[in-house]
Amino acid sequence: MPHRTIIDVHVLLVRHGSEVLLTQRRGNYGDGMWHLPSGKVDAAESVLTAAVREADEEVGVLIDPAALRHVHTIHVNDSGVEPRLGVFFEATRWIGEPVNQEPDKCHTIAWFDLDQLPEALIPYPAAGIHAYRDGIPFSVMGWNQPALTAP
Repeated sequence: MPHRTIIDVHVLLVRHGSEVLLTQRRGNYGDGMWHLPSGKVDAAESVLTAAVREADEEVGVLIDPAALRHVHTIHVNDSGVEPRLGVFFEATRWIGEPVNQEPDKCHTIAWFDLDQLPEALIPYPAAGIHAYRDGIPFSVMGWNQPALTAP
């Protein structure tokens, strides 16, 4: 089988400088656990286009791609069958009030203080949120090597 890495985008909708919007998953993977609005990059789609699309599909907000700020990238090897490259973007401006657009995939959405995140947070996005909060632009997770973070 050829090597393949999945590219995911994660959107940190941040309000008041300290609150982030999380979605509570419904379904097979991570049921009841919290996550960011996120998803896989589709073929012929840039990471910016994917981030804008996922925010609209999952929580119904419209984001200008120019309003997205890259805040973290993580290379993950323990979040599924294939490795993943997660690209995290911060958005502090958007149009619309976030709502649960996918009740078949999400129990609810809620705002959380970045310093008081829920315990039931899926580890992969949790690593990206913590890195964002700590100002770390790159990390790795789940590889057979010591964790690497760059300031």
